[in-house]
Amino acid sequence: MPTPRALSGDTHPKIEELRLDVFRRLPVWRKLELVEDANRTARLLALSGLRARHPNASDAEIERRLMDLLLGPEMARRAFGPLTDDDGNAANGDA
Repeated sequence: MPTPRALSGDTHPKIEELRLDVFRRLPVWRKLELVEDANRTARLLALSGLRARHPNASDAEIERRLMDLLLGPEMARRAFGPLTDDDGNAANGDA
């Protein structure tokens, strides 16, 4: 079997091959668990970044801004309405 191209430029191909072999042997439930953990971490990082950029925003506004990032502004607006602050005023549309 040919050696897969390294997914990371700083990983030796033999190590990458070993890592992929270990991953292939994991049961499906564990792979799903790892994906869930990665998604949770990505969401927390995105929320943290949004809170840093919009320190005065409410939790609801931060969640709505997250939808802009996940779905794109147009789809988020169609699904959840316009981005507003707690007073119902239009919030700056940049995520």
